[in-house]
This record gives sequence, C-alpha cells and structure tokens, in this order.
Amino acid sequence: MTFSRNKLYTVLLTACTAGYAWIFFSFDRMQSGSRAPDVCLMKQIVHIPCPSCGSSRAVLALVQGHVLQSVSINPFGLIIALIMLIAPVWILWDIAGRKHSFLHFYRQVEKLLKQPALALPLILFVLINWVWNITKGL
Repeated sequence: MTFSRNKLYTVLLTACTAGYAWIFFSFDRMQSGSRAPDVCLMKQIVHIPCPSCGSSRAVLALVQGHVLQSVSINPFGLIIALIMLIAPVWILWDIAGRKHSFLHFYRQVEKLLKQPALALPLILFVLINWVWNITKGL
C-alpha cells in the first residue's frame, strides 16, 4: 500500500500516540493492582490468540526493564517498542526540516519485504509465533 508522506506520518504518529496512551493506562492499572483488559478481538471472539497477542504486555514488560520476560511473552513487542521509540522522533525531525527521509526509509523497507527471499521467512516466523502463542495458552 502506498501512502503519501502526510498520510503515513499521520497514521504512524496517531498509532504511536495511542500506544503511549495504552501503556500509560495499563501501567497505571498495574500500579493499582488491576489488570489491563484483553483487547484482542480474535481471542475474544474465537478464543484463539492471534500472532500478535501479548504484544502490549511485552511492551509493558520492556518498560519495566524485563527484557527476557518481554521476549517470552511475544517477540513482536520488541519490534513494536522500537517503532514506538524511533518513528515519532524521526517523523517530527522530518516535519521540522521539511524532509522525506522516513518516507524514503518506509518505501525501501516495503520494497524489501515484498521480496520472496525475505517475505517467506518472515511469514514462517509469524506462523511459528502464532503456534507458540496458542501452545503457551496466551
């Protein structure tokens, strides 16, 4: 899917803002002894975790400094955390400098991910992670 610069930056900044709000909400609930609600629609409807189930908990574990726990919950949490840290800063830098470096990077990654030599192993990784999520009863 090809995004314009403004649309891509808006979507990513909105997603990151929502992610930071979710982390704050979840962390606040954890401090009060409550548990954050399950938000996976697939798990709630068909009672089977999706490949990304546990990603929010994995990011929360990272925020608390529990790297190994985060990876054991869901390795996608590391990727999400990196995106949430790097993307907003890079995008705001582009906006301030009227540049397109993040857009260029995004398009290069998108092109790279369309190559079967990389896409197939990544699809296999997602499927393995999904089976792992199901097996560990996430």
